[in-house]
Amino acid sequence: MPRNRSARLLDLDTWEEVWSTLRRNKLRVFLTAWGVFWGTLMLTLLLGFGTGLQNGVNRDFMGLAHYIIFINADKTLLAYEGQGPGRQIKLFNEDIDAVRSIHGVQLVAPRLNLGNWGDGQNVTAGAKTAHAMVGGTTPDYPLLEPLELLYGRHLDTWDQTDERKVAVIGQKVAHILYGEESPVGRYLSFRGVFFRIVGEVRSLRTGQRADRTDNSIFVPLSTAQRAFNQHRMVTWVAVALAPDASPADVQKESVTRLRKRHHVHPDDPQGIRSFNLAAEYRRITGLFSGIRLFVWFVSIATLLAGALGVGNILLITVKERMQELGIRKALGATPSSILNMVIAESLVVTLLAGYAGVVFGVGLLEMASRVTSKMPQAPLSAPEVDLEVVLGAAAILLLSGLLAALIPASYAARIHPIEALRAE
Repeated sequence: MPRNRSARLLDLDTWEEVWSTLRRNKLRVFLTAWGVFWGTLMLTLLLGFGTGLQNGVNRDFMGLAHYIIFINADKTLLAYEGQGPGRQIKLFNEDIDAVRSIHGVQLVAPRLNLGNWGDGQNVTAGAKTAHAMVGGTTPDYPLLEPLELLYGRHLDTWDQTDERKVAVIGQKVAHILYGEESPVGRYLSFRGVFFRIVGEVRSLRTGQRADRTDNSIFVPLSTAQRAFNQHRMVTWVAVALAPDASPADVQKESVTRLRKRHHVHPDDPQGIRSFNLAAEYRRITGLFSGIRLFVWFVSIATLLAGALGVGNILLITVKERMQELGIRKALGATPSSILNMVIAESLVVTLLAGYAGVVFGVGLLEMASRVTSKMPQAPLSAPEVDLEVVLGAAAILLLSGLLAALIPASYAARIHPIEALRAE
């Protein structure tokens, strides 16, 4: 007898026997494999769509948005230090310096809206007129706004220092005023003041945020303050945090400091307003982490249930093949050869069914990705699964296949030839 050739898991004869056994029980094998296939398919789809949702959130939180706190001033609600309620608070350049000195603040980008928030203003270029949102800003705005520079350049420090009458124009405004040609070097007029265009940008976001940016015109803050009689004033401030800073602490310190500077009641909810986008982003990402753990838990439970089904079917198959296994042992088959044969059957069912589930799931995700790529406002963006997920699923399948075969394989290896031959 050859040297335990039948005992080797990679022996060709073993795999031929496994294939013959599976063909004799097609319906049973299919129903067993279906549980494993469904488990891996659900794991792939749930993780893929979870990634797509997270990509959609990250798309809307591009740039340093997940490190930002927004601060603006409003009318007070509470009387304080001899001043009645209803007092309009205004922010100034000195407030920017006060916030910038807070520990954990990476940069402060003020904005001066020339008009009401969200309301467009008429700008002209020759005989053409467009409705755009015009605002004064600092050269730091590209760090906060996810922009693609189409032509020219962004605003720079010299524009701000020298109070130059220059502007960066959004893509949609540029198309209305100048068509498809580059607007760089041309002039536009706003409230009787002429600005030379130095750049054209396009938002990398989607939806209303993108429309607002593409319909905007950015001019240096210092220029806007002087040209339109808004001396030292700003409308709102974007505070970008250092990655290790606490959003809640920076928000509290910023609001407290500005309330003191403008004599606003410490408990007034309206005099100094703030919105902690950084905390909101961290809550959302934490939610996705929880969802991912839940998906893994459910999917692993489904895979283990499928593996349990594989084990039950193998145990039934072993009992049906009692006489065959008894004859094998009587002819010299070792317990390890019987063990390897049963394990091989389990691995074939689980790995093939699992592989089919992953491939089918990836195909569905690819179709979904192509559909959502044509829908920029869809909540999903590029649903996909990472290679690490596929490798993790393969490891789980391998482990579940071995566990599923453990009990029936041990039972088959302990069969006594005489008792097996007497079995009906």
